[in-house]
Amino acid sequence: MKTKKKRERPQGVKKRSPDRKWRSILEGVSPEAPSLSQAYQLTRRASRVGFDWPNLEGVLKKLEEELRELKEALLLQNRKRIREEIGDLLFVLANISRFLHIHPEGALKTTLKKFMARFNYIERTLHQEGKSLQDSDLMEMDWLWEESKKKREDGVGWWNRRAGNSNRRAIKRTRRC
Repeated sequence: MKTKKKRERPQGVKKRSPDRKWRSILEGVSPEAPSLSQAYQLTRRASRVGFDWPNLEGVLKKLEEELRELKEALLLQNRKRIREEIGDLLFVLANISRFLHIHPEGALKTTLKKFMARFNYIERTLHQEGKSLQDSDLMEMDWLWEESKKKREDGVGWWNRRAGNSNRRAIKRTRRC
């Protein structure tokens, strides 16, 4: 018969009283917060007690695994599983953000502004040509999308004037997290 080994406590760690109320380290993360923020905060708290990947490579492998699972769910056309896998992907992306010290809400906000600026470029350019979005086709809109990206990379003014200042604020907020 095996005898159970008594778990030794690290020196200086006191034994908790059994009548003391147990509390999860995850308590205090507001369920009212945006979901990406909740995921960021939950993984941050779990990380503080050692429940974390040893390096970025592990988190990226998890991302690949979740993407494979989403593809499988898509093949099966299982809506419930697709929804779960999309949630898993978003959770892993929030965890990657935390791992890299970039708040996912700030990162997504920056991308949303970028999307809006590029889409506005398409609308504005078509309007200047006397066209509407409905008069255009996907190929033309995609070409204009790529043109808007090149203009941003070249430092042409429309992007810098519209989104530049707000991007700097988003970057500052992200660094604080």
